[in-house]
Amino acid sequence: MTAFPITIYHNPDCGTSRNALAMIEAAGYAPEVVEYRKTGWTRAKLDELLAAMAVKPREVLREKGTPAAELGLLDPSVSDEAIIEAMMAHPILVNRPIVATSKGVKLCRPSEAVLSLLDRVPVEFTKEDGEVVRP
Repeated sequence: MTAFPITIYHNPDCGTSRNALAMIEAAGYAPEVVEYRKTGWTRAKLDELLAAMAVKPREVLREKGTPAAELGLLDPSVSDEAIIEAMMAHPILVNRPIVATSKGVKLCRPSEAVLSLLDRVPVEFTKEDGEVVRP
């Protein structure tokens, strides 16, 4: 079998991220798991992921459970540059999980969005909340 590299930018405290990782593993893959809250973000990596997803920083800015409001990032006038700088200073501001494969890069919310990035998928998968996903 040929290698099919997968990287998941993962937050183990997030159910959506845990479900996406579990779906990848249920499909038989051993992804590279990057716990971005620990490793942090570089400008180059954020630029690369945003470009690959064809999105602006605001589109992956996580508001819930983050200092986004306190930092004034929710104001529409805040620049992309300011949001990226804040994301590097506070990695939790990047929504999760972001998954990268040879088929593309995307923010996998809901978690089953990851299935479109895989060459093979599990026949059936039960999420943590009991919801059954049948691709």
